[in-house]
Amino acid sequence: MHQYRIHSVFRNALLKGATRFGAGINTSSRLHDVVRSFNRCFSSGSSLSLPTDEPRFLEMVKEYIDNAAPYMDAEEGDIELMKGCDAVLRVAFPFKRKDGTVQVIQGYRAHHSRHRLPVKGGMRFSSTVDLQEIEGMAALMTLKCAVMDVPFGGGKGGIRIDPSDYSEKELERIVRRFTTELAKKNFIGPGRDVPGPDLGTDAREMSWMADTYVKLFGASDIHAHGVVTGKRSSMGGIEGRTEATGLGVFYAVREFMSDAIVMERAKLGEHYKTNLVGRSFIIQGFGKVGYHAALYIHRAGGKIIGVSDSKCALLRRDGLDPEVLKEHKEETGSVSGAYAEEDVDSQFHGEDVPRLFNEETDVLVLAAFQQQLHSQNAHLVKARIVVEAANGPITPMAESILEENGTIIVPDIIASSGGLTVSYFEWLKSLSNIKFGRLTKKWEERSKQYIIDAWEDLGGTIEEENKMRILQGPSERDIVFSGLADSMIVATHDTIETSKRLDCSLRAAAYINAMNKILNSVKHAGFLLG
Repeated sequence: MHQYRIHSVFRNALLKGATRFGAGINTSSRLHDVVRSFNRCFSSGSSLSLPTDEPRFLEMVKEYIDNAAPYMDAEEGDIELMKGCDAVLRVAFPFKRKDGTVQVIQGYRAHHSRHRLPVKGGMRFSSTVDLQEIEGMAALMTLKCAVMDVPFGGGKGGIRIDPSDYSEKELERIVRRFTTELAKKNFIGPGRDVPGPDLGTDAREMSWMADTYVKLFGASDIHAHGVVTGKRSSMGGIEGRTEATGLGVFYAVREFMSDAIVMERAKLGEHYKTNLVGRSFIIQGFGKVGYHAALYIHRAGGKIIGVSDSKCALLRRDGLDPEVLKEHKEETGSVSGAYAEEDVDSQFHGEDVPRLFNEETDVLVLAAFQQQLHSQNAHLVKARIVVEAANGPITPMAESILEENGTIIVPDIIASSGGLTVSYFEWLKSLSNIKFGRLTKKWEERSKQYIIDAWEDLGGTIEEENKMRILQGPSERDIVFSGLADSMIVATHDTIETSKRLDCSLRAAAYINAMNKILNSVKHAGFLLG
């Protein structure tokens, strides 16, 4: 098996360099990509430290698709359709830095499936970005959209840079040039491809992308601001987008842990009526997603006993306060030192940070990066439930180990889909050019006032504080969170029901539900020129 995987990875690297980049790229450039792919797979200095017996990200997603296929009434060609990408784009452009040196910037965008348009997927900036990763992420986005009933196809994009190496002005120039390249090649547009923030990007980069597109096409496209999501509010963004992914993680955890069968499988069956209340949680990755997941879990009665970032991991079995950790991290750049050394049970630094995986806990939330649990460390996990709050944090070999140990995995295509769902709401807002609740808020308040007046005419009383709460119409944030909660609840319950009916894992159930929806859409649309 080990030798087969090494051979397979090397073969894929050769194919990638020799065929995928295709005509128009000179031989030396293809050879460079072959060498880079091979080195990234086998270098012991890889930033991900992924064992060589593990598949790369694209192959990992394909393997999960293959694992779900036997439960489906689908032809082999249908499954192959799910594993391929409709279109991929690789661009390279020169960039002159402020010191006068010239670099060649590499950028990618993949459209996994255009069965529904536009395609949707994040735009990441990372020195490890490559085309196979982008294709794998795009496939994951297709599945996410389907399982969450978001009417998009899946896409993904990235630029191979470390954003910390560039000034803000330089980053803006890179973003605007890349947006122009995407527009020239018809890989961006409100009805074609709608990027969003991802690793290394946020509302700032999305606002630059939106402004560039609007400058190019705004005069002829009234929906031009819908070209990206995750924008700043002044550019047509939506309230609640920042916390959406972490809040979605909370909703998924709450719903899965409220099911008796799921909790029984996790050997926590006696606690299903109280779901996450009083259960212990470790959060790996205390960034935007990890913080908000921890915050809402903490508020709902869960106990956060451990957190980690890239520099430090803290374990405190009496519980950690997410807001205290966040405040300290904003001041210092790490959770290290947020609590006095004598006030924590354990503290790990540097290369010892992953030792947090070894600690006893009910739930482990993976909110950092892809492929964090693999064949070399999955056996160390003692959690009864592992939640994939990041994209693809568990490899297939790690999944096998965890399942053999009876650990329940809450899959990423549900747990990490809160941001996608709210991005869909933002896209709708951009198309309608109106803030959610603006047309109905006062009408709702007036309707509630009539009910209160009638109650008081009958002799009833309501305290003034409660009356104000009842009368207040929903804000945009209220409407967004309501839609997010409903979307997450429906998706989790559908997954649980499929898992019970087919006696399969939650991941397989989520994939089955997603792929059936996609294949039905393709079937009902028919085959043009097929």
